[in-house]
Amino acid sequence: MLDTLEPLLPQPLARIVADLPQAVRGGLEEIRVREGRPLELVFGRTYAFATSRGAVTGDPGAAYAPTRDVCAKLLDLLTNHSVYSFEEELKRGYITVAGGHRVGLAGRTVLEHGKVKLVRDVAGFSLRIAREVIGCASDVLPFLIDERAGTVHHTLVVSPPQQGKTTLIRDLARLVSAGAWPSPHRFGGRKVGIVDERSEIAACVKGVPRFDLGPRTDVLDGCPKAEGMMMLIRSMSPDVLVVDEIGKEEDALAVEEALHAGIRIIASAHGRDVDDVSRRPALRRLFDGRLFGRIVLLRREASGTAAEAAVFDSAGLRVDRQTAFRAGGGRPP
Repeated sequence: MLDTLEPLLPQPLARIVADLPQAVRGGLEEIRVREGRPLELVFGRTYAFATSRGAVTGDPGAAYAPTRDVCAKLLDLLTNHSVYSFEEELKRGYITVAGGHRVGLAGRTVLEHGKVKLVRDVAGFSLRIAREVIGCASDVLPFLIDERAGTVHHTLVVSPPQQGKTTLIRDLARLVSAGAWPSPHRFGGRKVGIVDERSEIAACVKGVPRFDLGPRTDVLDGCPKAEGMMMLIRSMSPDVLVVDEIGKEEDALAVEEALHAGIRIIASAHGRDVDDVSRRPALRRLFDGRLFGRIVLLRREASGTAAEAAVFDSAGLRVDRQTAFRAGGGRPP
């Protein structure tokens, strides 16, 4: 997916990224650009710096340091030469660009009535590389199937940041939409609705997804999750709703509404484990009611190149192995 990001980089940065060793380019997860400070790379579980010639080094003093002009040009390219048209995104502190790449921003905030109006004098960028991994959910899907209903269980995917939650739920949406159920199941495809608040699941450009989400999937792009779920229920009658990173009170209420409407939910949430997520006030009621029939915990493997998944039922018992144990080392959800 670097090919969709490189045109948005000013020449010095684009040249450095193009000259990186292929092993680094292939596993690149994040590029951190900070004005006057070393250019940082994240790949696998490695943090390193890049020189002006595209070499990787552990010495920050040998690394390329982007200038103010380079950072200003980067912001100009990311906002398609119209910073003012991205005021809403700047207020949230990030921009999602074509290809689904998410760019975090740091700089001086401008306040209005005590709240952040926008980020000005942007001097720091975190470019997170979006990757489509077709088939990555195939080994997980068999443990999410509700055989009596002929569809998936209500499912929550939990992990710390950058462990593959969005990649996994994207592929789950594709499989469910296409009816690519594991043998012997032959349920057929299901109508899938995706609320893509940060444009990371579908990577829509002018409303059209750039990732493969299956043939029966509708996407509401750039819409707040709670409002978007209700809109899709009313307008597109999905069988399955997919949302990323729930956590607010209004998100939990919308999930409950969808569940009571007979719609299956596939959602994700940040957390180290089930206990961590279930203690969050906004989500506690969902866990206390055991509304999620399946909970998937993602952990990055020691190599840093992939994540491994463990699947639990609503009682906290592991369902993807014969030996069951409690998730999170504490009380079940």
